[in-house]
Amino acid sequence: MMTNLFSIFEPSSSIFSLSLNWISTFLGLLFIPYLYWASPSRWSLLWSKMIYTLHKEFKVLLQPSHLGTSVLFIALFSLIVFNNFLGLLPYVFTSSSHMVMTLSLSLPLWITLMIFGWLNHTQHMFAHLVPQGTPFALMPFMVLIETISNIIRPGTLAIRLAANMIAGHLLLTLLGNTGPSLSSSILLILLMSQILLLVLESAVAIIQSYVFAVLSTLYTSEIN
Repeated sequence: MMTNLFSIFEPSSSIFSLSLNWISTFLGLLFIPYLYWASPSRWSLLWSKMIYTLHKEFKVLLQPSHLGTSVLFIALFSLIVFNNFLGLLPYVFTSSSHMVMTLSLSLPLWITLMIFGWLNHTQHMFAHLVPQGTPFALMPFMVLIETISNIIRPGTLAIRLAANMIAGHLLLTLLGNTGPSLSSSILLILLMSQILLLVLESAVAIIQSYVFAVLSTLYTSEIN
């Protein structure tokens, strides 16, 4: 039962003997070129407004010298939210539920920020290890705690996103597997529950993408 349950997250499964699961990561790109040659639709106007809102919010969080990097975090948000929503469709592989995908997004970004910060703002990076007003006796412990919290940042970003995607999909799968053994009256309740869970998962798909992008923006703002 447990093997069958987690097989929906198995990246080595194949379609017609072809391992096509990871290609689902790039399905979102198919929807983007349409916005460049078609006349603006309600969907494209909504997406443009959302991107502009994100840009204004990231601009507040970033330092004045890093304003151009808001494009990077908007692209990061777009990639994650596309993958999260595509994973809600039947028989589409959810790449954002795998640590391979989430760590590939968070780890290079964190390493790049650390290299840039320590090479260009070394004094500030050292000062950041000891918060202002820390007693002298507690300084070694604060340096250790701040160092550990800094090192685990890419891991927490990756685990948060993957765990939230897995949890919702597992709940939907567990409830769906109980359907054949239920009576008609209870089946109607189960169907309503599945619809509500799908709405909740749609909200989680947006929220987790937003959290990932905002936390990455905050980590960037700390290096200057």
